[in-house]
Amino acid sequence: MSKLGTLYGLGVGPGDPELITVKAFRLLKECPVIAYPRKKRGAKSYALAITELYVNTEQKEMMGLTFPMTRDKEALEIQWTKTVESVYAHLIQGKDVAFVTEGDPMIYSTYIHLMRLMNERHPEVKAVSIPGISSINASASRLGIPLADGDEQIAIVPAMDDYDKMRKAIEEHDCVVFIKVAKVIDLMLSVLRDLSLVSKASVLTKVTSSEEEIWRNVDELQGRELEYLTLMVVRK
Repeated sequence: MSKLGTLYGLGVGPGDPELITVKAFRLLKECPVIAYPRKKRGAKSYALAITELYVNTEQKEMMGLTFPMTRDKEALEIQWTKTVESVYAHLIQGKDVAFVTEGDPMIYSTYIHLMRLMNERHPEVKAVSIPGISSINASASRLGIPLADGDEQIAIVPAMDDYDKMRKAIEEHDCVVFIKVAKVIDLMLSVLRDLSLVSKASVLTKVTSSEEEIWRNVDELQGRELEYLTLMVVRK
């Protein structure tokens, strides 16, 4: 049996193409197969757009992987099995596969589930994560706000439609980064008002990319529809 290829989870940063690590750049050049999340309606992910700036995709085997947005367990199982096996088909030929992901591959990334399933079904495969700059880190830099200093505590929380949980997260930490905040922005503003912390919050969309937007006066966002890639930083 030929030597198995390595599966890399490769973080390419939050949006600005210059925020890619030297290691990620090297592996993009070296890996013969580059896998990426395929978006609907022909839109490109940040990860793919950044990748295309650094490698000639015509000289690579490009794998667009579809990840179903459904709660149907059977449909999920079928699609994920297909995805894992399509990646394994390259690995078994001895080819390294770089799965490119926005931000960091170990923070709320599709790569995490791919890695877990690959470990379960093909434990002989070596999976290596290459860290990247996350939107969380990038947001702090863009705002000029330290996320934590000294003995302060920070939390990273997926925003959800639960007033009490969101309020508790803010009350119990010095700083909270709420990701995926777009769908519950009005609830989050309600929590902030009740805690008299509206002035301590900022919202960022597609941070560091050419489409970046920043709101320091978050009251402006009441009733607004925001992009999926939106987060809120609350620092008391």
